[in-house]
Amino acid sequence: MLPPGCSGLGELQGAWWVAHTRARFEKAFAWDLLHRGVGYFLPLLEHTKISGGKKRRVLAPLFASYVFFCGSDEDRYWAMTTNRLCQTIRVTDPEKFLRELSAIQKALSGKAMLDPYPFAAVGKRCRIKGGPFQGTEGTVIRRGKTWRLVLEVSMLGQGAAMEVDADLLEPLD
Repeated sequence: MLPPGCSGLGELQGAWWVAHTRARFEKAFAWDLLHRGVGYFLPLLEHTKISGGKKRRVLAPLFASYVFFCGSDEDRYWAMTTNRLCQTIRVTDPEKFLRELSAIQKALSGKAMLDPYPFAAVGKRCRIKGGPFQGTEGTVIRRGKTWRLVLEVSMLGQGAAMEVDADLLEPLD
């Protein structure tokens, strides 16, 4: 989820920060950022839960307890005063960070089925050479009979795995 009126992560200005939120405070913190006018990215997955005998669709963060935001040192200071964060981590390689987050944003906006992937994969780096996710890069893994591309966020040591047709993959040099 990006702020309204923002079509891509590259539009956001300032230094990037990884906010480690208190448990289950991701959406509330994103709401705070929205009202403050600070750019952010909170990747959400839709799940169906059954509670009280009813099916409910809920949006849950792809990376539990993490929100990515872009702003000044003053914005970071303000964020820490919300009492919703444990800490903030400054992104030291913003180009790599934006490539990784953009791949996840592209997969989410293209309605790819993503599964949280708890650790960065070790395997062959590939790029999708055709289709709606063309240009998306990640690490190939195999889960059961399906091929998956792990879209990593190396600063977190986590990622998301999306199912992909092996014929659409090309190795990266």
